[in-house]
Formats: sequence, C-alpha cells, structure tokens
Amino acid sequence: MMIVEILVSFFLILGAFFALAGSIGLFRLRDFFTRLHGPTKATTLGVGCLAIASAIYFTFHKEGISLHEVLITLFLFITAPVSAHFLAKAARHQRLHEDKDHPDA
Repeated sequence: MMIVEILVSFFLILGAFFALAGSIGLFRLRDFFTRLHGPTKATTLGVGCLAIASAIYFTFHKEGISLHEVLITLFLFITAPVSAHFLAKAARHQRLHEDKDHPDA
C-alpha cells in the first residue's frame, strides 16, 4: 500500500504544480493569445494529474477500476484544446492583436 500512497502523492503534487503554473501564466502573460496557453496547457495537465491521482486512489481502495476519473480526464484532454482553438479563431476573426503597448512587451 505504501507505493500507492507515494504514487498518489506524486500525482497530487505534480497536478498542484501544473495548476499553479497555469494560473500564474494566466495572470502574468501579456495578451490574449499568450494567455490561452496557461489554462489550456498547464492547467489541463494539472487537473489531469489530479484526476489520475483520484483514479489510482479509488481503484486501490474500492473494489474494481475507477472509470469515472479516467473518463473525466479523457474528456478534459479532448475538450480543452478544441475550446482554445475556437477562442483563438474567434479572436482572430475579431482582429484582436497582441498588446504592443504593454510594459512587459
């Protein structure tokens, strides 16, 4: 049981790190197009790692495989890039360009 707890802890810490990095990226990046990378890349990996940790935990502490978390993770990895693509396409259609006047530019 010790290896399962270490594995779950690893995925929880990794997921928390990615979620934090994605949130900081959303806050710190300067324009819309670069801000898309925070929630769609790092935060998706963070939530995915948290769901995998939950799946591992409940698979070993309950009877049978925990498919709910696996399906949630799969759905998240499919929908996050698609929604980011649609957001970027809509921003290009609206002719939203990067902010050249921003102090970090």
